Amino acid sequence: MTSDEIAALFTRSDGSYLCARWGRPIAPIVFGVDDATLGVVKGAFEALCALAGHQMAETDPELGANVMVFFFREWEELLQVPDLDRLIDGLGPLVQRLSEAGANQYRVFRFDRDGAIRACFVFLRMDDTLSALPAETLALSQVVQTIVLWSDTAFTDRSPLGQLEDGRVVLRPEIGALIRAVYDPVMPAVAQDPSHALRLSVRIDSTPSA
Repeated sequence: MTSDEIAALFTRSDGSYLCARWGRPIAPIVFGVDDATLGVVKGAFEALCALAGHQMAETDPELGANVMVFFFREWEELLQVPDLDRLIDGLGPLVQRLSEAGANQYRVFRFDRDGAIRACFVFLRMDDTLSALPAETLALSQVVQTIVLWSDTAFTDRSPLGQLEDGRVVLRPEIGALIRAVYDPVMPAVAQDPSHALRLSVRIDSTPSA
């Protein structure tokens, strides 16, 4: 990937550049699915953390779970989740806005004082579109968009996933290489200068392919 292509993935719709990675081990919890789907989602987290060289944990010492993934049918169901309004500011207006827009997914990130990711809430309304996806595809897509703070427009034109000849859906190699570069120990946990994209490009070019 060129530095311009990388920069586009972290340049937000307001023109600002922002890239952040997790500053602590990821401790996910999943609501609204059966045990089989739960295993698929946690497996996707394990795979992406292994790719990034990042740690997972059973619990977060501060939050208990720092990634909460909710599967549901209607946005209004979130208003019935105990204490969720304490975790998500303005939950009522948010639910109304997402419902009116017909949205089927939404992510909320929280950051530590240095700007690294400290928590993420993933909301998935299982409409016909999401319900038609294999669990592995849906899980991988969501975890990719959770492990790094991408631009709000990063994957509007092209998915981070690709399909092999045998039909299997996998992470696009260039996106995997970019995630590894973001988590390279020499790179900052958070960056707001577009020159960061050039540094990522150099890291990708200097890293042997797996």
